[in-house]
Amino acid sequence: VLKLNGFEYFTCYVYILFSCQTEELLCLEGDPDLQFLLKGGDLLKVKSRSWRKTRFFRLNDDCKTMWQQTSKTFKSDSGFSLEDIDSVRYGRQTEGLRKYTDLSVEDRCFSIIFKSRRKNVDLIASSKEEAKRWVRGLEKVITGMHNLNRQQNTEHWIYNCMRKADKNADNKMSLKELKHFLRQINIEVDDSYAEMLFKKCDRSQSGTLEGSEIKHFYDLLTYREEIDVIYAKYASTNGQMSSGDLLDFLQYEQREPVSSEYVQKLIEKYEVDEIAKQNKCMSKDGFLMYMNHEEGSIFNPAHKGIYQDMRQPLNHYFISSSHNTYLMEDQLKGPSSTEAYIKALMKSCRCVELDCWDGANGEPVIYHGHTLTSKVLFKDVIEAIKEYAFKTSQYPVILSLENHCSVEQQKIMAHHLTSILGSALLTQPLGYQMPTTFPGPEVRLLKITYMHDADSVSEEDEAAELKEAEQKPKEKSSNKIKLAKELSDMVIYCKSVHFSTFEHSRDNHNFYEMASFKESKAMNLAENSGKPGPFCLKYDLFIIYPCFQTPLNLFLSLKWFTVALNFQTPCKEMELNQGRFLPNGKCGYMLKPEFQRDPASQFDPKNLSVGPWLQKKTLHVMIISAQQLPKINKDKQKSIVDPLVRVEIYGVPADNASKQTHHIDNNGFNPTWNTDFQFTVHVPELALVRFVVEDYDAASHNDLVGLYTMPFTSMQNGYRHVPLLTKRGSLIPSAGLFVHIMALDGE
Repeated sequence: VLKLNGFEYFTCYVYILFSCQTEELLCLEGDPDLQFLLKGGDLLKVKSRSWRKTRFFRLNDDCKTMWQQTSKTFKSDSGFSLEDIDSVRYGRQTEGLRKYTDLSVEDRCFSIIFKSRRKNVDLIASSKEEAKRWVRGLEKVITGMHNLNRQQNTEHWIYNCMRKADKNADNKMSLKELKHFLRQINIEVDDSYAEMLFKKCDRSQSGTLEGSEIKHFYDLLTYREEIDVIYAKYASTNGQMSSGDLLDFLQYEQREPVSSEYVQKLIEKYEVDEIAKQNKCMSKDGFLMYMNHEEGSIFNPAHKGIYQDMRQPLNHYFISSSHNTYLMEDQLKGPSSTEAYIKALMKSCRCVELDCWDGANGEPVIYHGHTLTSKVLFKDVIEAIKEYAFKTSQYPVILSLENHCSVEQQKIMAHHLTSILGSALLTQPLGYQMPTTFPGPEVRLLKITYMHDADSVSEEDEAAELKEAEQKPKEKSSNKIKLAKELSDMVIYCKSVHFSTFEHSRDNHNFYEMASFKESKAMNLAENSGKPGPFCLKYDLFIIYPCFQTPLNLFLSLKWFTVALNFQTPCKEMELNQGRFLPNGKCGYMLKPEFQRDPASQFDPKNLSVGPWLQKKTLHVMIISAQQLPKINKDKQKSIVDPLVRVEIYGVPADNASKQTHHIDNNGFNPTWNTDFQFTVHVPELALVRFVVEDYDAASHNDLVGLYTMPFTSMQNGYRHVPLLTKRGSLIPSAGLFVHIMALDGE
């Protein structure tokens, strides 16, 4: 290592230090699949029946970007980052490949699916073996990148920025290159500070940094004073944390009721110094490693998997639900696609909507009726649901069929459901007796279906149909009463009915009846029905959908409703929804609090009074610092973010609150605030905590940098790192907040 110069020395230093924990990416150096990607090859790119062109693809040397070659040169704008890839699918697993290719090339096809709205890249390899090698290689590299912890992602990111700043590729860094590097990592400093930093590291006085000087520069750059202060407070054993010191830190600072055995396991898992490990101590490097893993995260790792009782009836759970699931974009003229169902299901959505209409050639289609949205075949959607229903969650999927079809095409729908889903489709009640309540999510069902018959379509479509009925009254009236027995017989546990009032529903209902209505009606009913008004919701399934007039999701402030959201629309409401279903294995089911399941409960969110729901907490939040915030305007090299942090609480009306820090000028790399906030939370079981980082702009709206939302009850006390997500819910690998959390009982 000492014989290596410049960035090679730096690379070895970083990778040796951190490879002890995650070797997936680091150990790929000699992997034949990685070498295959680095060498690259020709692939047939498919966009339509007539557009098929050969393109040369290869993995760039940074192992983070893929490049596409046309003619004999690389185009700088034709590549994409592996971090932007959501998945790689082998076979004809996209709508485009199924539509534009034949079954004969099934085993030579694969597709690259992106997290954003970027279109899929559909490709055909020259052989089955080559296609599998592309898929296997890409999955290895992507998995390795995802498995890196925050500290390792930081190291990898900084190293790549250094390489880019080394314009002449001489493995040295001049003062000019150093300034360019600092701008790349989102920090703006004046010339005098840059010169001071450079001279401090240029021990050889050669006018460039190389070898150990680059390591020294890296140490100065990544130094975190706040971690040093915390570590020094508890490191009372020859400058290191003994197992007893670490136990004290975990019990008194982090408020974790852990044992000495647990502490020793942490040392074995995260300590990077073998001598310290033998002495049952944790060095500062090991402590930083621990803080950057899930044990040091704000999210309680005990809530990462399934931890709730999954044997309660379905109506005892919040269920992640989608509205107009088939749409990719705009509600009025956007495309409908099977891809929209796949994306929703991969986000653990457990209730998807199918608006079914008569289609050409006797095949029913799905689209947003009375609009200019495109159409997708019903059978293609059912095939996609069968394939992807349980990729991320093992729990039941509800198919919401909004039926506008003729009797003839309803029979076709029934045929597709039974022939495609087969025995996996629930077609009769579970058990040997007539059920009196819903089954629990733990029952391994592939599907539970309910349908909206023609008398209970959603209000937005009902309004449009009434207008159409004025022109064709006889035809419409006739259509309203006809229902194919083959399709109707499939409705087992969820029968759609009209909803009048909460009181009527409470006294005159069967457990299997459900209703859906738009949010404005739900708000009106909840606010005006009076005590015990909305609380019959603990008896039935109710689905609330967003207003038709806007493409945005409008989230009810009443968190005990199950709200069907537009999964295709990134906005605050979807972010809150994602946070709500973050725990419990991200399975799409969250058990409601006991006071929302108890038939005798008198819970009123606007009049909390005394009851089991009132568990008042005082929440203290200190926003300490942030690390490696992404640049908003990547096209402008000198564009540096001016970050601020806002903490928001969403829950019952008395708990809703928002507070924010001041902004930091020109520093997205390591800004520090040390700002304290205090919140009072009356009903923590319904509260969500949201962290938002924005780029301050005095002249216009602030731009989003990153965010994170989680249930109050899944938050850990103490010094914690908060990961940051994009507006579409993708993790920003190296970015995060460092905070101190303390939730205390009472005032």
